[in-house]
Amino acid sequence: MNPVRQIAFGYSTKCNIRCGHCVASDASISPKKMTLDRAMAIIEQMAPCNVTGISFTAGEPLIFFEDMTRLVKLCNEKGIYSRVVTNCFWAKTPELADDTVSALTRSGLSQLRLSFSRWHQKHIRCENVVNAARSCQKHGLDYFISFVTDFSSQDDSREQFLRDKHLKFFPEPVIYLGRAQGFNPPKILTDYHPNTCNMNPYLSPELDMFACCDGGAQFKETDFFFLGNLRDYGIDDLFRRKENNVLFHLIRTMGLTNIASYLGLKANEIVQYRKCELCEKLFNSRENLNTLEKAAASDLSNWNR
Repeated sequence: MNPVRQIAFGYSTKCNIRCGHCVASDASISPKKMTLDRAMAIIEQMAPCNVTGISFTAGEPLIFFEDMTRLVKLCNEKGIYSRVVTNCFWAKTPELADDTVSALTRSGLSQLRLSFSRWHQKHIRCENVVNAARSCQKHGLDYFISFVTDFSSQDDSREQFLRDKHLKFFPEPVIYLGRAQGFNPPKILTDYHPNTCNMNPYLSPELDMFACCDGGAQFKETDFFFLGNLRDYGIDDLFRRKENNVLFHLIRTMGLTNIASYLGLKANEIVQYRKCELCEKLFNSRENLNTLEKAAASDLSNWNR
């Protein structure tokens, strides 16, 4: 049976705002962009490799609006579910929002993911998000609002704003990588949950593919999640590298908490880490990675805490 494959597609890292929490960039990274022809060719190659979903993300995709409509249309023609992640800069009025959403709908977009947070909204009015969501409702386009939060009381008023507007939203935790590495994370209160991760892969504008779309490109000490570059390998080859990696499989099934316990971390230390932080602790250390790679071939999968 062929595996179902989905991917975060980084057409460009360029963004028209600079959010303090952004995991897709940091101060040292200059914006990069694929050519449209290259992106079209990659999607053509993905279709017969059983890629069923593409999420256009990284920078702000709708800066390149005409390109996005063509890429989305190609996904639709190939039977690939398409999502665009956007900060809603284009939805300043209901009329402007309707123009964009109607064009995306005609192109065959499957879903629009609207970013919302106290960091985004330093640059983009809250009403832009409302206009975008209302236009999605009007045109029958599936949407949800990604409400990025550190779960502090600072975000209570923003959450209430979304509730008062009766909009569909999901709270999502800040990932303390990228620009958010300089944050002072609030203390977490958690049970001893397994911290499994779906690990959807990410394709960068430079054609590098990583096994994880969140922290994959951030693990500079080990390059643990780096799968290869499309100039050197085919799409199917890179997906197979992810699917055949035993440690990646154990992250998805066994979970990071169990892996950390096997490595010798104490329970009261493990619970101090958020999921992506724990992953970096385990796999961005060459010593830890060497130990876990050896264990993956023997007794790691049999470990029970």
